[in-house]
Amino acid sequence: MAVRAAVLPAVGAPLEITGIDLPDPGPGQIRVRLAAAGVCHSDLSLSNGTLRVPVPAVLGHEGAGTVVAVGEGVAHLSPGDGVVLNWAPSCGSCPACALDEVWLCANALAGSANMYARTVDGTDLHPGLNVAAFAEETVVPASCALPVPDGVPLTDAALLGCAVLTGYGAVHHAAKVQPGETVAVFGLGGVGLATVQSARIAGAARIVAVDVSPEKESLARAAGATDYVLASEDTAREIRALTGKQGVDAAVECAGRAAAIRAAWDSTRRGGRTTVVGIGAKTEQVTFNALELFHWGRTLTGCVYGNSDPARDLPVLADHVRTGRLDLTTLVTERIALDGIPAAFENMLAGKGGRALVVF
Repeated sequence: MAVRAAVLPAVGAPLEITGIDLPDPGPGQIRVRLAAAGVCHSDLSLSNGTLRVPVPAVLGHEGAGTVVAVGEGVAHLSPGDGVVLNWAPSCGSCPACALDEVWLCANALAGSANMYARTVDGTDLHPGLNVAAFAEETVVPASCALPVPDGVPLTDAALLGCAVLTGYGAVHHAAKVQPGETVAVFGLGGVGLATVQSARIAGAARIVAVDVSPEKESLARAAGATDYVLASEDTAREIRALTGKQGVDAAVECAGRAAAIRAAWDSTRRGGRTTVVGIGAKTEQVTFNALELFHWGRTLTGCVYGNSDPARDLPVLADHVRTGRLDLTTLVTERIALDGIPAAFENMLAGKGGRALVVF
């Protein structure tokens, strides 16, 4: 049965909303009817070649839906189950997995090299980042699906698959924010807004939100920011002025831009932590001199997928949702149909909005 999907025919080409034919789930696979899929900046980066993906492909990696069929050998999921798609399943056997660093699994994206479906005219398709969530339905390995926790609406649960896991993990696992600390968050898309909420949940005393758009201030303050700074050459100086000229204990960069990474570093106090979550292009070069690295005593770390283990962290996030500490609806600034994804990409390029959510 053909379903509609957003196909990337070639790197840099416009998305095509077209019909695709999905096979029945094979051994160890499930078929999922999508309820919603978030439009992440990583999808834009995949489409324009900043990140590499085999093409042609169906993009989309942040989604949730209902299992409609299971293949041979799948015992832990059944038709009718609500699931969150996990685009980076761990293999359990590589060196990173052996160290319990499942977010660095060497084989997490191996499935993207496979062909999983065809267009109605017979062109074979790759599943972008394993799960191909920009489609009415998808077929994925059962390892790419986790049960939707009780108390989380299925449509909202899509956000748990990337934005919230990444933002929450950046604060709690990578930056290790403690109650009473000061935090700065650079870049207020879906991940950045989730990071602000997570800093509030962690008990940060002051949360400074930074973005290039003045329109993001209301979103940032709704998420829990105590201060808002419009990005400029003076950003670090303004943040230090807000923190007694010391700088923040932890800065989290969510934009993937060299200037933002440098500003986050300069905004961090002596001995503080700077965490880079944003995925930047390899042409974005950040420079430091040897003396400042010694003098400031700061820690600069990268953060992949929030350094999260979805199986461990989803129940924790669900508890925050049920108690009202985490409000998933405030992350979504636009609910769109499948054919609204190209416009959502344009909004990202223009620095507009938080998370656009495709609702099927």
